[in-house]
Formats: sequence, C-alpha cells, structure tokens
Amino acid sequence: MLQSVVTAALLLAAAAHAHFTVQYPATVGEFKDDDEDQSPCGGYSPDISSIDTIDFHVGGDAVATKSTHPQTTWLYRITSDALSSNNWTQIYGIVQQSGPGDFCVDAVTLPAEYVGQKAILSIVGSGIDGTLYQCSALRFVNGTADKPSACVNGSSISASYVSDDTLSSMVSSSTVGGDDSDDSSNEPASTTTSSPSDTSTPNAAPSLHTFSTSGMGALLTTSAMVLAGFAFML
Repeated sequence: MLQSVVTAALLLAAAAHAHFTVQYPATVGEFKDDDEDQSPCGGYSPDISSIDTIDFHVGGDAVATKSTHPQTTWLYRITSDALSSNNWTQIYGIVQQSGPGDFCVDAVTLPAEYVGQKAILSIVGSGIDGTLYQCSALRFVNGTADKPSACVNGSSISASYVSDDTLSSMVSSSTVGGDDSDDSSNEPASTTTSSPSDTSTPNAAPSLHTFSTSGMGALLTTSAMVLAGFAFML
C-alpha cells in the first residue's frame, strides 16, 4: 500500500515537471525534453530554406498541443528567419489553458498575402517551469484546412484570452486584428473568465472554443501535493 502511494506521488510529481509537445503541425528537429527551454525552437535552429515544410491554410488551420501543466499560456508566432531574435510576428491571440491535457486552436488565419511564403511557426508555452519552445516549418497555401484528427481538447480544459507582457515582448509585429502592426489594439482583451468575449479580431474569438471543466485539473494538482507530502513524511 505504502509503495503504491509513493509510486503514485512520484509519477504525479514527474508529470508536474514535464513539458509540452506539439500534436499538429509536425515539428522540426529532434524533440529533446531537456532543451525545450532554449529559444526559439527547443534547442534546434531551423533554416527555412533547407527543410521540408507542411502546408498551412491561410483561411483557417489548426495548432494542437499537449501540456501536463495545470496552467499554460500560449503564444503563436512566425518568422522567415528563426535565427533573428527580433523578427517574429504574432498570428493568434495569447491564450491561457487551464487544466492539463490536449488543447487545440482550430482556426488560425493569416492575411492572403502570405500565400506561397514559407515560415517557421514557433509555439511558445509559459508555465510553472518557465518558458518552453517548439517549432514547425510551414508553407502557406490558399483555402481552409479540414480539422486534423490531432485537434482535440481534453474534457478538463478551459481557455481564455489574456494579456502577457513577457510573451508579447517576444514579437515585433502582429497579424491579430487583420494587419501587420504592433499596435496594442490588436492584442487580445484580458479576461478572467473561461469564456472569451467576441471581438473584431479574426483570430481571437470564434475559433477558440470554451470547454466545460470537471475540476480534474485541480483534482490532479491537489492529489499530487497531498501524495507528495505523504511520501515525504514516510
């Protein structure tokens, strides 16, 4: 019995310190969990001119992730030169995920003038263990994509648009709101609710679904704390 409790505590503690993975689009470079805190792509420096790309539809396409943290704040940004630290463009409102598990934004759109261009998509996740990075290599195409099978949302997940100065400082421009500027009016509205309010921002409300929570995320976090404390006393 005691061994089972200790094992469960260790597993939950390990999960609390795990990082995130990208389910869609496929990422570039070898995934190294220990390097995921290295900007811009988790320890990998891609050259967009020499790597294979994935079609990404400017009329609407998905980005799917899986996080084991109780809370993660997401930034989605692109660049044609991942080696440049000040050439990133934000393409979707900053979103805070509450609850561990699968999370997907299923209608990321871009201006039509991006069609034919290639870019590195950097998915940045900010959580309890700092800021983490993964990248995908994209080629922008016309049309709207079918929802990929990897685009799912866990039953314990809720999400809201937030303002985050640290993540906002990682971009120099934005397509959020429909133009390429860094005007603050293009930033998603800050909210403390689980249901983002509709705005005129094309990437900031209709495509972000709100999910009813069962409290599972809080339960797992609380259980981890209780079990870890019990294991410590043993």
